[in-house]
Amino acid sequence: MIGTLCIPDLRGRRVLVTGGSSGIGAAVAEGFGAQGAHVAVHAHHGQAAAEQVAARIQEAGGTAIVVVADLAARGSGAALVDRAADQLGGLDILVNNAGTTFARRRLADLPDEAYDEMLDLNLRSMFDATRAALPHLRAGRGCVISTTSVAARTGGGPGFGLYAAAKSGISNLTRAFAKEWAAEGIRVNAVAPGVIWTRIHADHSSPEVMQAMVASIPMARVGTAEECVGAYLFLASTALSGFVTGQILEVNGGQIMP
Repeated sequence: MIGTLCIPDLRGRRVLVTGGSSGIGAAVAEGFGAQGAHVAVHAHHGQAAAEQVAARIQEAGGTAIVVVADLAARGSGAALVDRAADQLGGLDILVNNAGTTFARRRLADLPDEAYDEMLDLNLRSMFDATRAALPHLRAGRGCVISTTSVAARTGGGPGFGLYAAAKSGISNLTRAFAKEWAAEGIRVNAVAPGVIWTRIHADHSSPEVMQAMVASIPMARVGTAEECVGAYLFLASTALSGFVTGQILEVNGGQIMP
């Protein structure tokens, strides 16, 4: 279990996890807390759930705060980063995990506003928050880890094409930021979860769709949010991944082997 791992260079690090109230974000926030990091758990509508995540971190001996922002609003990503850094006393690690999708629909059937809705939260928020984090990360030679998706490589499952496009943007911005910031000692990577049982699939994937996706996975099952956490901790640790930047770490049960 993640809680039994010991990664000494994560102790005392100051971490902001966007979209930290549920799913992968909540599991990642608790994973950092278990390593002794100081965690800012971001939420929008899920503030009560984020408070529960922070409480679990504190009960386990870690420290955590909750920060609330609507990252779909332009400029809010930068404001969130600055507020979290102020409350944490600095920022060493930014985890861009906030994201959403909507009911599965063909691209041709999407209303025009769907484009802005999807890109603003999934991609723009990552772009804004990462840029705003630069002065904070520069001070401590920190790192950025973003959540992309297996959909970035496949075009997405049925009705998830726009979501896939946004995640592809995250993957490529990860590589671009990594190239620009490497000389400053700032590493920028991403984790690409495959079919992970979270609210997205609970809300938008029928049993038939889930069955078809599982059939494409060599391990013949969906993953859990907890099974993604180790990838984020690995990429955050300089001791474990100090020569790793610009990479997309796939966590998908063998569904895609790039």
